[in-house]
Amino acid sequence: MAAEPKPRLADSLHGIVDAGLQTVQTRLELLALELQEEKLRLSGLAINIVLCGLLLGFGLVFLMVFLTVLFWEEHRLLALGISTAVCLVGGLLAGSNAAREFKRGSRLFAASLAELARDRDALKPRD
Repeated sequence: MAAEPKPRLADSLHGIVDAGLQTVQTRLELLALELQEEKLRLSGLAINIVLCGLLLGFGLVFLMVFLTVLFWEEHRLLALGISTAVCLVGGLLAGSNAAREFKRGSRLFAASLAELARDRDALKPRD
């Protein structure tokens, strides 16, 4: 019967370092994936915001022109005043929504931070 050789310290350290590097690699891949998802989300959001602004802006201008021409003989100043008020109120609401969204912030790297916290908890000594 041949005795099994005991694992050397270098082999044990190699296994520990390898496991640690695999964990770090997994976490970095998760960070890269989250960054890519956030980039795609922001680019789609920017495109939609620009299209929305352009189309609503053109629609509002044409509506104001239509109402002004419609009420040209009787109430043209009223039509222009109401159109101006609608534009100003809409702009203030949009600015308010944008400020609220900016203050809310992004959830970038939330999953990675949660995984790192879980890793820290797993490394804590048990009682």
